[in-house]
Amino acid sequence: MSKVYVFDHPLIQHKLTYIRDKNTGTKEFRELVDEVATLMAFEITREMPVEEIEIETPVTVAKTKVLSGKKLAIVPILRAGIGMVDGVLNLIPAAKVGHIGLYRDPETLKPVEYYAKLPADVEERDFIIVDPMLATGGSAVEAINSLKKRGAKSIKFMCLIAAPEGVKEIQKHHPDVDIYIAALDEKLNDHGYIVPGLGDAGDRLFGTK
Repeated sequence: MSKVYVFDHPLIQHKLTYIRDKNTGTKEFRELVDEVATLMAFEITREMPVEEIEIETPVTVAKTKVLSGKKLAIVPILRAGIGMVDGVLNLIPAAKVGHIGLYRDPETLKPVEYYAKLPADVEERDFIIVDPMLATGGSAVEAINSLKKRGAKSIKFMCLIAAPEGVKEIQKHHPDVDIYIAALDEKLNDHGYIVPGLGDAGDRLFGTK
């Protein structure tokens, strides 16, 4: 079963309060999402493997550590996921960025992939899928499907706010994918919005309705 990590760091929780606030404008909302994504990236990379190397400091020879293992790739789910990419790149500038686009079929109401562009060396990378909201979980599950069918072996999912229903959906279909969230909210309402949530993340990031 995939693990669920809820980040309770005071800075994350503080900034999340203003992200939720309906009076927060587009510019500030975008900046706050960016900042929280950076803080979450710090936490999500805690278990990255390191190896010891030898270097020369101005004083002496020292044994010290550098990152080892697979390279990272960040994959936002279009369009709202784009708002979290720069925040992660602030901390991991060498990471590659892929994109997955999904739309909801009006008849089946299920997500359908319309765009996917990933780094060429998929099997050699650790992937972090980013999307501000995990509501029903349909888009997240389909995005993970998309990565796996292209050869991805190591995938994490990171979002700002999740509903319990979405968490369970990922765990049901992808028990090998760990979930990293800033807040686990109460429920989904009848319209599929997370309660209390923050509204439509895409509209608030890009100033659209």
